[in-house]
Amino acid sequence: MPRMSDEPARWTQATVYPDMWTDPDDDPRDSGGPAPEGELATLEDFLRNYRLTLRMKCEGLDAEQLARRSVPPSTMSLLGLVRHLAEVERDWRNWITDGDPLPKLYGERDADFDRAVADQAVVEAAYADLEREQAATDAALAAHPDLGERVGKDRISIRELLVHRIEEYARHCGHADLLRECVDGRVGQ
Repeated sequence: MPRMSDEPARWTQATVYPDMWTDPDDDPRDSGGPAPEGELATLEDFLRNYRLTLRMKCEGLDAEQLARRSVPPSTMSLLGLVRHLAEVERDWRNWITDGDPLPKLYGERDADFDRAVADQAVVEAAYADLEREQAATDAALAAHPDLGERVGKDRISIRELLVHRIEEYARHCGHADLLRECVDGRVGQ
């Protein structure tokens, strides 16, 4: 099947392994040290790496590219994913508390994707929101080092919450792979 002329050519920056996003020596997810010790440290390491992966998939793109939608009728974009994960981080804190839930960050349902528009101020705000919400959720969870502790109205275990966070980032990093390839053809793990 011939390529459509408006499709970007597939490419990678990696020179060692052609299917990788970046060369191993340049990959910020590889600390070069030993694997983390213990369950909590392992879960936190996986979460950190998926967070970095999402950032890497967005690097080097302008506001228009970040806001570019995937396939109609989907409203998904890389910028929408950044906003969505900020919203989700906030919501996870609602799972920890017995108190009133925090309000939605972007308002009504799906505003995280629907209002992800090609505006540099929206991009900067989305990254600031994500960093702030990640830090707040990390701090809230740090108060509960026992992975078996059950918290919140639903009595969810800290372990389940951490695994769910990893799953959420992993799933959306898969979306980011495809979105990035649609934007400029860059491929890799």
